[in-house]
Amino acid sequence: MYLIHLCVSAVMSKMIVVCVACPFGFCLVVEGEDAAVAVSCRGGYCRALQITWKGETVAPPLMHVRGLSLRFGSKVLFDGAELAVSRGDRICLVGRNGTGRSTLLKVAAGLISADSGERFVQPGVRLAYLPQDPVLSGHATVGEAVAEGLVDASETYRVEALLGELGVSPEAAPGALSGGESRRAALARALVGDPDILLLDEPTNHLDLPTIEWLEDRLSSFTGGVVAISHDRAFLSRLTRQTVWLDRGVARRLDKGFADFEAWADGVLEQEAAERSRLDKKIAEETLWSRQGISARRKRNQGRLRALADLRQDRAEQRERLGGVKLTAESGSISGKLVLEAEGIAYAWQGVPVLLPTSLKVLRGDRVGVVGANGAGKSTLLKILMGKLEPDTGSVRIGTNLTTVYLDQGRETLNDTATVWDTLCPEGGDQVMVRGRPRHVVSYMRDFLFDDAQARSPVGSLSGGERNRLLLAIALAKPSNLLVLDEPTNDLDMETLDLLQETLGDYDGTVLVVSHDRDFLDRVATSIWALEGDGLVGEYVGGYRDYRRQRTAVTSVVSAKPVKGKAGRGEPSRKAGKLSYKDQREWEGLPARLAALDAEQEALEERMSDAGFFGRDPQAFQAATARLGAIAAERAEAEDRWLELELLRDELAKS
Repeated sequence: MYLIHLCVSAVMSKMIVVCVACPFGFCLVVEGEDAAVAVSCRGGYCRALQITWKGETVAPPLMHVRGLSLRFGSKVLFDGAELAVSRGDRICLVGRNGTGRSTLLKVAAGLISADSGERFVQPGVRLAYLPQDPVLSGHATVGEAVAEGLVDASETYRVEALLGELGVSPEAAPGALSGGESRRAALARALVGDPDILLLDEPTNHLDLPTIEWLEDRLSSFTGGVVAISHDRAFLSRLTRQTVWLDRGVARRLDKGFADFEAWADGVLEQEAAERSRLDKKIAEETLWSRQGISARRKRNQGRLRALADLRQDRAEQRERLGGVKLTAESGSISGKLVLEAEGIAYAWQGVPVLLPTSLKVLRGDRVGVVGANGAGKSTLLKILMGKLEPDTGSVRIGTNLTTVYLDQGRETLNDTATVWDTLCPEGGDQVMVRGRPRHVVSYMRDFLFDDAQARSPVGSLSGGERNRLLLAIALAKPSNLLVLDEPTNDLDMETLDLLQETLGDYDGTVLVVSHDRDFLDRVATSIWALEGDGLVGEYVGGYRDYRRQRTAVTSVVSAKPVKGKAGRGEPSRKAGKLSYKDQREWEGLPARLAALDAEQEALEERMSDAGFFGRDPQAFQAATARLGAIAAERAEAEDRWLELELLRDELAKS
């Protein structure tokens, strides 16, 4: 039996299916609905299928794995899983860490075998696989490692061209590469041979934002099929058109991209909960019946008792949805209003400027996202602000009553030979002090989805996601009023990312976070520091999308060329270095406009604080409530406009 996925929604008419490898020349056709039709070949081949439906030829999958079952010890990773990839498919493979996504991708790549199931790849189809932790060792240079992906060894020019786009030297030694450079080189190895199918496991991990955007553009024009595992919502939402959800051992397919996945998954879980509730109710009713007066009809009711036993067995075999990670971060004592202030700090590495003289200020309650290309100096800036690195010039002022927790990018605080237990209890014993209260170490581990058996496992045996969860467990156990997080989102699944975002949203202290996850920054950051490779740090209000919008507006002003000669009627001339008359008047009037809105808001709030206001005049109360909402919207719009004009003034003055 061969399952073919087609993008149709109506009940299909009969198709003509020709099996090229079959001596009979035809396959039997079974009509199907929605996106799947089952085809059984008379000759038992079902390999090189040529399908004609409604007069058009439909390509069968390039690769198809089905009926896959795999278990590690007593743990079932998946049972009956299926994955079909056709040319042009853009599939995201989603699920929690530990559900078997990477393992399923390895089975699809032919690197490991499942306990049962079938794997078929059309003859001549080329697959390229990007592992989560790429290894480039065994080669003298990066160029040699990337050349492994070539089909024709004489096309070495493709290696140099691709590495040039990614900013990696072909002559570099693989062992000398950073994490981001290793990832870029591994991407080049996967792409250089122009494969028919790309299997990508966390392709955006350790990549900076410019490289992620380059990869998105590259995959958008790729003509083959793509299967990607990623925690980057923005990446998946832009690229994918199909979703395979691996959940509790079952692979469910949605013929829509990731943007529609979460609403669909919520519906599936709600339906499961309703069915489970009905089953529990049925079991309770049958159990009550079994206890009441069946002795007189014992022989007659044995069938009903067997049915009850079957119901209980079905309920026992249902795999409950795993609990979520429990993240809470409690602020310590309140810090002073000023948290950090840098005055004219500069830093150079081996004579190359990393930071030019820069002044920055962080106030209590700020949520600052730090972005920039790899090597632009993000981690260096954080280390200078934390006092872990001395600037060449300038000074850093630390606020009063500051309690800092720092999560480093390199996970240098973890000892691979120590056990998870010893890491959480470095002073010995079995208790972890969690925000001033003792918790048993195993109980606290469960909050972060660790199995009890992992308590005595060495840290070196943990996956990337588990190591990151362990670091979060250490960091969030300590009272603090300043969290400094350097790439906290690497290797975390989406549900843990959601909970981390909610935790930071409820956190009363100040947050500095370096991340390349655009969606995470949009949810968390209230301002952005952008290190754009020129040694300066640009400050922008809002999240990542706000930064890009403001950056684009500034760039368009700077790059605009003045028109020589007399201005046209529709193009009033603008003096160099100044706003237009209209923009200038608007800029001058906005502070008064904001002050008027503040005064109106204050007056309305004072009026509504009267406990008898609603009883005396309900309509006036509702009108005041509506006006307060309108004031908030008008004020936000005025602030955005003032910021936009202020940026224009600064850039025009510089130009």
